[in-house]
Amino acid sequence: MGRTDTGDEQQFRVRPPGVRGAAGALIRSPAGEVLLVERVYRPDQPWGLPGGIIEQDESPLAACRRELAEELGVQAVIEHLAAVDWVPPRAGGTAALQWLFVVRLPENAELRLPPDELSGWAWVAPDRLGELLSAHVARRVRAALAARERGATAYLEHGHPMVEGEC
Repeated sequence: MGRTDTGDEQQFRVRPPGVRGAAGALIRSPAGEVLLVERVYRPDQPWGLPGGIIEQDESPLAACRRELAEELGVQAVIEHLAAVDWVPPRAGGTAALQWLFVVRLPENAELRLPPDELSGWAWVAPDRLGELLSAHVARRVRAALAARERGATAYLEHGHPMVEGEC
């Protein structure tokens, strides 16, 4: 016996839920500092993690690899999924899923930044992240670092751990 679509299923196929996505890289120095990049297109909040928007039909992992090649000029090694963060919708936008991967730079990597997108980079101690990053991104990175120490992946909502044992 065949199955027919209900009105809800037809609506889902016509207009699926809108959720944006981005993939970022959590890169640490041998001293434990976090690599941040300075974005020219965000003068109000210039510092962020390397990474960017997931393009149509692109996986989060592929987006992270592409963004690292575009932003840093390197073929980095992605080692682990550190966190997935659901970010609520903001004015004029939809909710988003932010994928944060633990990444290792190639030995003796020389970073080559695209000047139209990034003006600099810096190694920042984890306790200073809140000085440079927005509050929810700093929470995301700190939660990802804590999860990584436990050998886990963090599930977050707007940077806050939501799964028992992560709080």
